[in-house]
Amino acid sequence: MDRTALLFPGQGSQRVGMGKDLFESSPEAREIYERASEAIDVDLATISFEGPEEELTKTVNAQPALLVAGVAALSLLLKRDFVPWAAAGHSLGEYTALVAARSLSLEDATRAVRERGRLMYEAGLESPGTMAAIIGMDADELDKVLKDARSKGVVQIANLNTPAQIVISGEVDAVASAMDLAARRGARRVVPLKVSGAFHSELLVSARDGMEEVLGGVAIEAPECLFIANVTGGALSDPADIRKNLVRQIVEPVRWVECVRALCNRKASLMIEVGPGNVLRGLVRKIEPDVRTMGTGTVSDIDKLLAALSVG
Repeated sequence: MDRTALLFPGQGSQRVGMGKDLFESSPEAREIYERASEAIDVDLATISFEGPEEELTKTVNAQPALLVAGVAALSLLLKRDFVPWAAAGHSLGEYTALVAARSLSLEDATRAVRERGRLMYEAGLESPGTMAAIIGMDADELDKVLKDARSKGVVQIANLNTPAQIVISGEVDAVASAMDLAARRGARRVVPLKVSGAFHSELLVSARDGMEEVLGGVAIEAPECLFIANVTGGALSDPADIRKNLVRQIVEPVRWVECVRALCNRKASLMIEVGPGNVLRGLVRKIEPDVRTMGTGTVSDIDKLLAALSVG
């Protein structure tokens, strides 16, 4: 158990009803929802459990709702004396990972991601853009595609999710050009994504600058477990470095392949996706197929996990 890493999902994993059975069965989970909701004066339980979907998927709501769902699931592990060895999160999930590592308080993290969602949405209105997944083309080949597509505008790599699944982000015409070029040059699939902006691209500079101000007023402590950061794909422990990289993350790629491999290089024996969905487990299996993965989306999932670990 001493090599168990917690992985926290990002925006896109939300679904109406997520976390409801945790809330209904656990006073610890209910307290998490109450504290987070009070921090931003938003009823996160109602938004998460009842939706409607179009309300939950708004960036400003999805980000705190996913964070609180992850921390609620974590609370069920912690009350059974579970101690994480490492934590990492995908994009937004970094904030949840930092709560797990006791680097950020729940309240500060909830307020920060609410602002993060607002700033990202507003940046998307100011500088419209989009994103697309390129499947079956490696980063070197895709770099050549993007170089040619930049004649149409801004386009860059946003997420290195697996060796063969890379998300690009940028201006609409440039992303469309990159999709066309990638398809003609051998990509297995190109998939446009339904997003409100060009996340993890230079089009979100205003959101980056806004988050620098937001995070300047947030207390960040040294993590109590190993923390792996998106921007570097490696471990960070100094609060000033963590703050700087949370700001950079808004406009720079999520190096998820490197994050997973950094954990594996340190002999991670189990990776647990904490929160709704199974996106990260799927990515891990494509990066390091031999690593064991489990989920915590429901009370039943958590019970199975704890039984497997013989915790509590």
